[in-house]
Amino acid sequence: MQNFKLIILNMAMRKNIYSVITGSGRCIPEKIKRNEDFLGNDFYDASITQIDKTNEEIIQKFSEITGIKERRYLEDNQVNSDIGFLAGLAAIKDAGINKEELDYIIVAHNFGDIKINNPQIDTIPSISSKIKNKLAVQNSDTVAYDILFGCPGWIQGIIQSNYYIKSGDAKKVLVIGTDALSRVSDPNDRDGMIYSDGAGAVVIEGRESEQPIGVISHKTKSDALDEAYYMWMGPSYGPKNSGKDLYLKMNGRKVFEYAMKKVPQLVKDTLEKAELPIEEVKKVLIHQANEKMDYGMLQRLFKLYGKKDIPAHIMPMTIAELGNNSVATVPVLYNLLMEGHFEGEKPKSGEHIIFVSVGAGMNINCVVYKFP
Repeated sequence: MQNFKLIILNMAMRKNIYSVITGSGRCIPEKIKRNEDFLGNDFYDASITQIDKTNEEIIQKFSEITGIKERRYLEDNQVNSDIGFLAGLAAIKDAGINKEELDYIIVAHNFGDIKINNPQIDTIPSISSKIKNKLAVQNSDTVAYDILFGCPGWIQGIIQSNYYIKSGDAKKVLVIGTDALSRVSDPNDRDGMIYSDGAGAVVIEGRESEQPIGVISHKTKSDALDEAYYMWMGPSYGPKNSGKDLYLKMNGRKVFEYAMKKVPQLVKDTLEKAELPIEEVKKVLIHQANEKMDYGMLQRLFKLYGKKDIPAHIMPMTIAELGNNSVATVPVLYNLLMEGHFEGEKPKSGEHIIFVSVGAGMNINCVVYKFP
């Protein structure tokens, strides 16, 4: 009986392992592409008919809806794995770890390494293998693999890391989100102005704790019955380019409707899974897809809780200056937040933030994170 009591006592005192972010980094290309730089483009709709508006009108309307004023593009001699490597290296240095201790390098992207004059997607070797090579990691037990999951890919990498750490299979994981959408943007499609390039990364480690810290809940959903082709690869809308190379295409109205309907409920479900009230959320780090859509999703989330008033500064935004760089938007946001880019808004110990994204697939996911 005494031994049984000791076993129960030890179990009660045993600390659980949680997944905690210990370092972050980013790489934002230096080349700035402003809205006025598109004034010389010829814009067409999906029927290959030139849009009957001036470019000034098109760009003004685009800016009002998306909130984008400028975005960043790779230099001509750069590819996606270059910026992914730099973001990963910065995260490793910030975490203060030995790169050889990494158990996994997980890289979320969507188009591999596309060169400036060769639009063919290049994923052999994988982007993660290329980044491991650039990092000069010698440890063969450091497993490197890619995630193709649309814009939610980086968050899904966090979720997978959490599983590895919880299972005891990993102690340290590098998760990178990197994309170069400028290489797949149709110059004849208005939607092409949304996309940009960038990379963000974190190191996530296992930590013992008596109380939940780090990743405390998450949820993911995929809808592909009717929604699979809300985003797709297709020919240019321009008659001179149509039928040649493939570009990223989007049914903007369908994507907007899907996000507004699905994302707020997913966030609420994830908070309920964590048994956390909305009042305890310090920040919502949402995929920087479209300013109007992001604010709309936030409003609907609070409406689900019967609330009209939304706390000021709860949703930091970067889309005006950085555009939509897909899997990189959330980790870049996190890094900027941690480095004090949003003055006076750096989270404190015990505070909660949310990572949430929506993108091609259609896929959505959410993570509730508590700062240790």
